[in-house]
Amino acid sequence: MPAHRRAPAVVDDAQPREVGRRRFLGYLIAAPTLAVAAGGAWELLKPDDANAAIPSPPQPSDAYDLGDLQNDAALPTAYLIKIVINEDGTASFAMPRAEVGQGITTTVAMMIAEELDLPLEKVKVSLADARPELLLNQLTGGSNSVRSLYIPVRTAAALARQQLLLAASKQLGVPVENLTTAAGNITGPTGQALSYGSLAVPAASSTLTSTSVVLKPASKFSLLGTPQNRIDALDIVTGRKQFAMDLDVVADAKPTMVARPPTINGKPEKVNNMAAVLAMPGVTDVAMITYGVAIRAETFGQCIDAIQIIDVTWAGGTVDGQSDATVEKKLKAAQLPLAVPNVLTQSVDTEITFAFASNSPLEPGCAVADIKGGTGEIWCSLKVPIWAKENIEQELGMIPGSLTVHVVQGGGSFGRHLFHDVALEAAQASKKMGKPVKLMWTRTDDFRQGRTHPMSVARVRATYALGNVVSYEQRHTSVRTDFTHGLGEVLTATAAKSPLVGNYSFAQSIFLLTQSSPYNFGVTTQLLNEVDLGYNTGSMRNIYSPNTVTAEELVVDQLAERMGKDPVEFRKSFIKDERLKAVLEKAADEGEWGRSLPDGVFQGIALHGEYRGACCALVELDCRPETVNRQIKDAVTGPRVTRATLVVDVGLALNPRGLEAQMLGGMNDGIALALTSSLHMKDGIPLEGSWDNYFYTRQWNTPPEMKVVIMPPTTGEPGGAGELGVAPSMAAVACAYARSIGQIPTYFPINHGTLSFEPYPVVPSSPNSPTDGLTNPL
Repeated sequence: MPAHRRAPAVVDDAQPREVGRRRFLGYLIAAPTLAVAAGGAWELLKPDDANAAIPSPPQPSDAYDLGDLQNDAALPTAYLIKIVINEDGTASFAMPRAEVGQGITTTVAMMIAEELDLPLEKVKVSLADARPELLLNQLTGGSNSVRSLYIPVRTAAALARQQLLLAASKQLGVPVENLTTAAGNITGPTGQALSYGSLAVPAASSTLTSTSVVLKPASKFSLLGTPQNRIDALDIVTGRKQFAMDLDVVADAKPTMVARPPTINGKPEKVNNMAAVLAMPGVTDVAMITYGVAIRAETFGQCIDAIQIIDVTWAGGTVDGQSDATVEKKLKAAQLPLAVPNVLTQSVDTEITFAFASNSPLEPGCAVADIKGGTGEIWCSLKVPIWAKENIEQELGMIPGSLTVHVVQGGGSFGRHLFHDVALEAAQASKKMGKPVKLMWTRTDDFRQGRTHPMSVARVRATYALGNVVSYEQRHTSVRTDFTHGLGEVLTATAAKSPLVGNYSFAQSIFLLTQSSPYNFGVTTQLLNEVDLGYNTGSMRNIYSPNTVTAEELVVDQLAERMGKDPVEFRKSFIKDERLKAVLEKAADEGEWGRSLPDGVFQGIALHGEYRGACCALVELDCRPETVNRQIKDAVTGPRVTRATLVVDVGLALNPRGLEAQMLGGMNDGIALALTSSLHMKDGIPLEGSWDNYFYTRQWNTPPEMKVVIMPPTTGEPGGAGELGVAPSMAAVACAYARSIGQIPTYFPINHGTLSFEPYPVVPSSPNSPTDGLTNPL
């Protein structure tokens, strides 16, 4: 039987009251059935200080990080996010965040079910359309969704329960404090029961009314904090989950694909054989759009066939002739100088290059668009749907408010869906053709013309003397990271493009609000410089941190060696934060740091704090010849991580099963970035043209043994988790590899110099459809 929760006395807002730390403002929304929304909190928490022999001054993100900024930006419109109680006893919530496989719909459903005392299966979470009135409250990124929704969603759900209790009290003639709630029902002292569904209309408000509510204390949680399967798991494994390409929402929305230029951002000037392309089987329309030529046909296969024969005159691109070598040279020339002179101290100095990487998700870019008569609709997976809507209206010359943008669940993102390129192309094609389209990018489009994680160079100097680290300087020089999506709407997106504010200012802000050394290393500076070279870039999972943390942790290992200390003990002696120290000690214990290993197998350990969380990774890397030289068809092999341990503290883990999945994904991301996955730039375009060419961690390279340890609650509130595991995982693998070669590597991934595939040609822009899949499976 479900546990019953007795209702506290409802506070009469007309009477004086004592404000507790868990009282929150909410709103009753005028609606036919009960609809509620959150307001704001009445209390702020402050970070703790740290002490050390030579304390490092606090860095900006220690006191106020990117997630804090996003929370503050979202708060003014929190009251516009509503939960609706339906007459069938279910609760509905249109979530203003994107679900791209990270499981946020499950976690949010758990929050609602917890506060409402409602079975999880009775909570229905959908994705909200683009809502410009939400302003900065509809951006998914920065591992912030749980942090920013935790209080508003729970407040709305708790308020709904409170109003249901008031309605039940009136119907039963029983004081609220004598009622209990459980499993979607309200029960009186003599067993009388009313369902939430029967109270949905009586509990509704006819006017917008503010009130307050007390949230359930964490000690009373029965669902939050317990491992739960995803609410969409059955649909996923049975093939019923729908993505953009599965939708049948517009009659006659036919398959559409794009023939693309041989360099990045080239534009079409003329189609030289338009009649021949239109005569191809199934082809209905051909139209030039900004960065390509859209082809609409009866099937996607017919679109691909047309791409094979189309002849286009292209204008030049923005990075013609550039390569890995030319970009690396420009970055090194743009490095900011180190400031601390190496006088009366010794130092560890290093310079490391990190290659371009792809943030393409498993699902290629897809969008359905129907633009006609000055109005339109789009269906697409989008992380910043407000800016997508406003920008597409601008680009197509539409009246603001005339475009409806529906957010669809996505098959991955890794930062890719912060940009709405595919939605804009679908809208352009539909408008020019005067017909609805179902536009899909090919994998080659994604890798070559999509977004990349920028190449960067890290320069680090750490000085030490008399057993202490005196200074730590890090200079991160990167190809410009595109932040022109702003904070999710037109004002900040426009500011990011303006000369006055500009993308550089956004990049600096993101860097300062995410980067913080976990060690007391005396005078500490971490500075960013970015160079705009014309590439289509974007944030990838964990943004700057995988590269910056890898560089720092490699230097930490070198400092430990120079001072004759064990790497774990060295870290413990300089670490600032007790939570970081705890995950370090736990990882060393669970991963058996220092255990006897065969010759050629090396351990690496690294830690990272971000998103108000702490994480430590410990790996074992097999560098023996029989492993390094193993042969796998069309693959890059090399060293293999055989054992991995991740210990994570997110403050309060709401769904430990989902958190474990995020950490396992982060570990495999980190392994890939350290060992095998990168883009090779040549003549202004990546050589990679599919997942067959891009060596993310595959089954033959993932650790046979992986363990995730979730620490008990430490802060009482959830921190970010989606990206937290990437940086320490990459850094731990890098540290293990450095121990194997006896020095800091100078280039990542370590196998970037090996090209094990024959690149696709750049014309045609996408390869022909495979014809040998059965006899020669990939």
